[in-house]
Amino acid sequence: MSVDTEFDLMLIGHFAKDQVVIDGRSETHPGGAVYYGGIASARLGIKVAVATRLHPDDFDYLKEFKQEGVQVFAAPGPETSGIENIYDSANMERRICKLLGFAEPFQAADIPDVSARIYAIVPIIAGEVDLPLLKKVAESGPVALDIQGFVRVRENGQLVFKQWSEMEEGLAYVTYLKVDRAEAELLTGLTDLAAAAARLAEYGPREIVITQSSGVTVFADGQIYQAPFTPRSLLGRTGRGDTCFATYLGKRLSVPAAEATRWAGAVTTLKQEQPGPWSGTVDEVESIFAN
Repeated sequence: MSVDTEFDLMLIGHFAKDQVVIDGRSETHPGGAVYYGGIASARLGIKVAVATRLHPDDFDYLKEFKQEGVQVFAAPGPETSGIENIYDSANMERRICKLLGFAEPFQAADIPDVSARIYAIVPIIAGEVDLPLLKKVAESGPVALDIQGFVRVRENGQLVFKQWSEMEEGLAYVTYLKVDRAEAELLTGLTDLAAAAARLAEYGPREIVITQSSGVTVFADGQIYQAPFTPRSLLGRTGRGDTCFATYLGKRLSVPAAEATRWAGAVTTLKQEQPGPWSGTVDEVESIFAN
């Protein structure tokens, strides 16, 4: 693949080698927001680049990106990041997360000198991207940010959720913000999603994307837009939020917020029915709209 220098969307975050455990049965899968979001975006015809870090022994995993037309810029890390996601099949909504590895923080030199219409900072673990790097990325163009990678903190081999102490300063550089319901409540103390979104927008982000088990809620230009998730199964639950946010960002480049929300809901519905990244087609999404 030739190296391009102009993209619709650049995703910045660690590639992960995750373990998914359901009812005690464990399987190892590629993961991370760059993986789920990058491939889903490419399937929608979005021109995508990924900046990531992982151990050189795992670089072979990146071939899947290239097969999907995603341009990858990979920096070597001391190990590959990974999370063990433990589920009970009776309730695929709740999970226990344990740390398996961490590829160490991004350095400024790890971010390629290419242009993108949106720069999406989508870490999976706090510490991947610090505030100075966030500010530097924001100098290049609009920033999207998944709060997960700033509130999911490593602590004694476990992953726990804590407040982001630099949130007020950091969100001032963000245009598109993604949180899930639990994170929205943690950061604002509010259980009403519309109220939580409005509160987060006060820090600077223009558009807030909130995911929960039933669907996606978007706050944009003072309006609330919603789309349901209606999967027939939850075998592909892991990567739900990553897929939703990347789909919203990619479609938002060409359609209004309401329509981008609709696409995010439909693609995420299809993604949750199968493990791995969404590998469907635009026609499949449009068939959901038709029905």
